[in-house]
Amino acid sequence: MLRRLLPMLVALVLGLAGLGWGLGYLHRIFANEREDARLSLDSRREALEQYARASLTQSLHDKLEAAKPALEAAVADPLAPATGLYLRERGTQVLPRLALHDTGDVSPARERYARLRAGTEVAEDLEDPWAERLARTRAVELALARGDRRASTVALMALLQHRSQYVLASTRDVPGLLVVLESLAERGDPVPQLMQALVRDGLADGKGGRLDGLQRLLLSRRSRFTPVDFQFLMERVAALSTRVGAPVDDFASRARELTASPLPLPASLPSPALVRAGWYLEPRGGNQVRGVAVDATELLASLTREMRERGLLDSEGSVRLLGDAPVLSLEALPLAVATPEWARAETALERRYRLKTGMVVLCAGLALGIAALAFLAQHRKYRFLELKSDFVATVSHELRTPLASIRLLAETLEWRLAEGTDARDYPARIVREADGLGFLVENLLSFNRIDKGRWVPRLEPVRLDEVVSLLRRDLESWSKVPVELEAEVGDLTLRADAQLLRLLLSNLARNACAYNTRSPVRLRVETLPGGRVRFSDNGVGIPPADWERVFGEFVRLPGQGREVAGSGLGLALCRRIMRLHSGTLRVVASSPEGTTFELSFPPNATP
Repeated sequence: MLRRLLPMLVALVLGLAGLGWGLGYLHRIFANEREDARLSLDSRREALEQYARASLTQSLHDKLEAAKPALEAAVADPLAPATGLYLRERGTQVLPRLALHDTGDVSPARERYARLRAGTEVAEDLEDPWAERLARTRAVELALARGDRRASTVALMALLQHRSQYVLASTRDVPGLLVVLESLAERGDPVPQLMQALVRDGLADGKGGRLDGLQRLLLSRRSRFTPVDFQFLMERVAALSTRVGAPVDDFASRARELTASPLPLPASLPSPALVRAGWYLEPRGGNQVRGVAVDATELLASLTREMRERGLLDSEGSVRLLGDAPVLSLEALPLAVATPEWARAETALERRYRLKTGMVVLCAGLALGIAALAFLAQHRKYRFLELKSDFVATVSHELRTPLASIRLLAETLEWRLAEGTDARDYPARIVREADGLGFLVENLLSFNRIDKGRWVPRLEPVRLDEVVSLLRRDLESWSKVPVELEAEVGDLTLRADAQLLRLLLSNLARNACAYNTRSPVRLRVETLPGGRVRFSDNGVGIPPADWERVFGEFVRLPGQGREVAGSGLGLALCRRIMRLHSGTLRVVASSPEGTTFELSFPPNATP
């Protein structure tokens, strides 16, 4: 058979190989389509992210440029607000302003102020500019004490001229100027504009420079004072400012804004960066870093609204920062543009790809299935031809044997009758052979009708004991060996086709006689609850591996070394008869001592 199937097998393999190559090529096309579509989505996403990155960078730069005047003013003027501004020069934070007070635990400025108020301050060295400063301070106080306005003004101008010429220690200069201005406010008749200038705005020194007012002077020289001195002087300056009508709120605010430690920002900054702590920093030449406070969340929300207005994002799209790095360089700002539209597009893309891949796999599966079915059909065809050949050979042999026996018996009977010899048993032997031939033909015709579905059973009440009686009579007429049939069926009645039921039991009985080496042959028919009937014999038995195979078509088992006559259709016909009755037939026990078959009828078959 393999030689017959080989050409078709080769053709199928070649066809499947060609189909597999075509399906593989088609799958590569689908994969390339998916990759191209994904690259298109990624390209659009990258373009939007580049736009968002450039827009955010420009917004940050514009924000810093807008803050530049305020930053320069805060550097030049200690009273200018510096909230949200950052400046670092040569590694030192300038803005926001640091307290940087003297770390000593004494208060020289407060003590000197007290001595100056009490008039007990003296200079240790007469050549020291401080001695001359004290002299000019006393000249102002003496003029104020006399009530000589002109003299006090002249003495004050001389004092201010001395301040412009000599720079004294802050712990001397600030308390000294504070005492003079307090004396003017208390005992003199100062000019309001002059006093406000001396307390806050400052005066031109006539040499192109400027003398800072007391407020600016204290704030700019804060590092020269201990915390106690600074707090004391700040309170005195604030009180004096209020007295002379100079603004004091911004002075108090700047004092409160002073911080003890620098902001925790990166020490080195090679390029503009966004700090998650809320700052945008930009390095400048000369080892300088400028910055401005920003709200990254608000900037991203504003950028998202702008992109939505431009139609670059849908209503659900957004721009967000990725990662958790504390410092983000603007050159590689990790921005992500997310929108459900892209997720839906990617999902649809994957769905289409899976659908196409599934179609390719389905086609491959169908091709394999068709090839398998074609191979099986061809195999069944050749197997059918072999079975047909075997069947013809078997039936021819089985038909030839009884026909030859009948002819031989008839010729012998004719010769004996001519000779006058006794031949009484020959007619019975001829009838037995004819019955065997008729039973074989009946089996063939019945199997063909049932197999083609042309036998409709006539179901009617049938007493099982009557069928067994007919079987016993049949056994007496055709059996060549003694047969003992034992039946315990009671009065069981089955709804069945009597002709088919008799044919079933006859086949079981003939098989039991054919596959038997004992004499007599013992058969037993008994009923069990639930519509079950068991048929037992004392034959040679059936190997367990063949319990199911024996019900196949044209299956014939060896009979202990001898050839057993038969067509191989008996048990196959019995099972088909039981299926017509919606029942089952199986081997329940078998050994060298005999075999037991069980017929199970449906519940409605036993009234």
